[in-house]
Amino acid sequence: MGMQPTVPSADGTITKPSPYSVEETIRRLDEVVRGNGLTVFARIDHGSGAREVGLDMQDEQVLIFGNPRAGTPLMVARPLVGLDLPLRVLVWSASDGRVWASYQDSAFIARRYGLPDGLEKNISAVAAVVEAALRPSR
Repeated sequence: MGMQPTVPSADGTITKPSPYSVEETIRRLDEVVRGNGLTVFARIDHGSGAREVGLDMQDEQVLIFGNPRAGTPLMVARPLVGLDLPLRVLVWSASDGRVWASYQDSAFIARRYGLPDGLEKNISAVAAVVEAALRPSR
């Protein structure tokens, strides 16, 4: 019986293992986001940026996405929540080669900014988006 791998963590962050490469995980996330009628605002390739300036780092990309209809009420209620919106998922490769997808827990964001009751639901879809993207293909 092997040891369970340690899941990387940070306060308020949920991290899930991906059975896919960083590139494939980001592609699948993009597909699920768009398929759910959300907007992809940006895709940032940190690893590529590092290589462009002669530095070496693991593969690491961020997908930034959201829905202004869902996010705007949060920012009207608590303008500082705009620091964490639009939503984002970080996909990265650990030194052991495992790939992870990390995102901020919507309940953590709601507590952090003291969002009024009921507004957390506007950003809670990020968990379902990640789960759908990580689900093995049939």
